[in-house]
Amino acid sequence: MSLGSTDGNTPESARARRLAAVKGMNDIFPPESAQWEWFEQHVREVMGQYAYGAIRTPILEHTQLFVKGTGETTDIVEKEMYSFEDRLNGEQLTLRPENTPGVVRAAIEHNLTYDGGKRLYYIGPMFRHERPQRGRYRQFYQVGAEALGFAGAEVDAELIVLASHLLTRIGLPGVRVELNSLGLPAERQQHRVALISHFERHAELLDAEAQRRLHINPLRILDTKNPAMQELVAHAPQLLGFLGEASLKHFETVQALLTACGVAWSINPRAVRGLDYYSHTVFEFVTDELGAQGTLCGGGRYDGLFEVLGGKPTPAVGWGLGIERVLELLRVRGLATVAPVPDAYAVIQDAADLPLAFQTLHALRRAGVRVQMHAGAQAGGASMKSQFKRADGSGARFALVFGQQEVQQGALIVKSLRDGAGAQELRLLAGVADWAATLQSRT
Repeated sequence: MSLGSTDGNTPESARARRLAAVKGMNDIFPPESAQWEWFEQHVREVMGQYAYGAIRTPILEHTQLFVKGTGETTDIVEKEMYSFEDRLNGEQLTLRPENTPGVVRAAIEHNLTYDGGKRLYYIGPMFRHERPQRGRYRQFYQVGAEALGFAGAEVDAELIVLASHLLTRIGLPGVRVELNSLGLPAERQQHRVALISHFERHAELLDAEAQRRLHINPLRILDTKNPAMQELVAHAPQLLGFLGEASLKHFETVQALLTACGVAWSINPRAVRGLDYYSHTVFEFVTDELGAQGTLCGGGRYDGLFEVLGGKPTPAVGWGLGIERVLELLRVRGLATVAPVPDAYAVIQDAADLPLAFQTLHALRRAGVRVQMHAGAQAGGASMKSQFKRADGSGARFALVFGQQEVQQGALIVKSLRDGAGAQELRLLAGVADWAATLQSRT
């Protein structure tokens, strides 16, 4: 076959074939990316108010971290992880499906709690091999908050209040908070025996997944979405009935503190979360407005995870919040944020004036003014009419017009594009910083 062949299997046709993102892994670009930045800025400000500091962990970890930390029998480890063998050294690696084990691994490795507890938060991508659908992607983004080294119920409550504060701040009050307690290991063991006995008496009603989990992790059966099993699960023994005095007091303290802060809550005895490391308080922020993907935020206490991962006994509690789901709920409620627009758009009549325009715009930007410059002047540019059309389309409040005559006078025209559209004034280039200060004071 000649190199010039038009056969569909030739290298030429392969090069011409358009590449696309991996299914379930999405590009985020303007104007949508502005909403992400807006949300992340609120996250950073709220975390700062609660004295949580940022932690950044690798997106790639040793597979064993999640097998041990997340739980060998969880759906994540059994079905959803992106794992592979490093072909350079044979290590088994995994793209993080969640970040709590990574944070705990970092805390153990760097002895972060040697001088006391740490309050940490993160923002970043996670990876799970799931069937992509609205609010559920193969690469998705989470905000997480983790309080390491604190045993008190007040920190459980603090984290729930923090999440509620964040959602209210961005315009999403009223998301339902559901609480449960998983108690201590000995209490869960007593409940486990009763749970297995209950399900064994009705074995004919169990689906294949429930039968598989019955003697491995029966607590997970309570989280089933199978409609045919809902009545059976509803009559299953509740873990709350097996809690001892200390566990009940811990749970009641959480409830009292939430009530004191005006956070409405309800107890959901079936809320068990999907991970093996939880104990005591577990919670979810749930909405009915997103269909099956209605859990925005979930977490709880995981006092035993440090030991599981080889560290010293260390109490800890945390949560993860799905960014895509939060932004989707904003859109569903009609609360999508407006993308930021420039304060001014520079219109340049003559390419010869480009250096002076560059210098002026640089000074304005350093003074805090958002300026967009018309591009292409050096290559022949565009007519003034075309440039003004683009200036108006940019959403800018002002056009900065570098006309030939004005530039010769050491000035430019500031033309209003919004309030009082059409009004204009002559400004000396040397005093443009004064105009910038006036503009900033009005913002």
